[in-house]
Amino acid sequence: MEHLKIVASARQLPEHQVTNQELSHIMDTNDDWIFSRTGIHQRHIVTTENTSDLATSVAKQLLDKSGIKADSLDFIIVSTMSPDSLSPSTAAMVQGAIGANHAFAFDLSAACSGFVYGLSVATSLLSTRYRRGLVIGSEVLSKLVDWQDRTTAVLFGDGAAGVLVETTTENIGLLGEQLRTYGNKGDNLVAGQFANKNPFAGEISPVDPYFHQNGREVYNFATREVPEVLQAALEAAEVAADDVDYYLLHQANARIVTSIAKRFGQPTDKFPTNMAQNGNTSAASIGLLLDELVESGKVHAGQTIAFVGFGGGLTVGAQIWKI
Repeated sequence: MEHLKIVASARQLPEHQVTNQELSHIMDTNDDWIFSRTGIHQRHIVTTENTSDLATSVAKQLLDKSGIKADSLDFIIVSTMSPDSLSPSTAAMVQGAIGANHAFAFDLSAACSGFVYGLSVATSLLSTRYRRGLVIGSEVLSKLVDWQDRTTAVLFGDGAAGVLVETTTENIGLLGEQLRTYGNKGDNLVAGQFANKNPFAGEISPVDPYFHQNGREVYNFATREVPEVLQAALEAAEVAADDVDYYLLHQANARIVTSIAKRFGQPTDKFPTNMAQNGNTSAASIGLLLDELVESGKVHAGQTIAFVGFGGGLTVGAQIWKI
């Protein structure tokens, strides 16, 4: 396998912030109720931007930070469950906006595991003839939320983040991974359903774009399956849990993160969180956390980092990186 390097990270959050207190004006809820169950105080919500706008900003930042020209990119992967449209893809829109004329581009749909799945695909591409690409998680989940449903509306936020990856002669990169999908449990978290209105169809089901989830089952799934998948990734990487500097988990729920830290006997400060400020941003969440930690200097070259995504599908993905 080619050695791989995360050259740069970047993030973009909408300026507009919506607090739990503001949500209490439009639904029966309050800050104590939301925070005690999720660890979330606020989330960023778009006012004029769409998914491609956030992703394009991230792409431009990645190029600026790395000093790399857009026309040297081989590919652009955008992981999203909330694209601007089914066609053109969000990634194609980013490719056009930044002038990456030599890059092929496509979207990847794996919900909250999207960033990890995207990195896995990028790793495979970089082990062949390709040398450089972008992996971006970008979500405008606010367009999939029923703002009268307090079981889902309080959870989600908008944002984007990503990385520029390329081959390197340095002895770093992806050490091991484990990706799993549990399609038989997929109906526990659904969004964006379409109705078939063709003239030959029989009974037409109603269009239902909104999030629906079995919160208890999703929580049980995460606390049960995620540790197993993470353990398998550690074994594949031949890395002990104690040797990981930081575990960057999908930012869905603070109690899930704490539960997994306890399962591995690791201090909670190795499991940083930012869902209090950002909410659940699906495919963007791990990248947002990574860039914050890079910017603060907590994450830096020479460390061993675990990326762990889990959510819709249902899916889980865990990777161990030497960065």
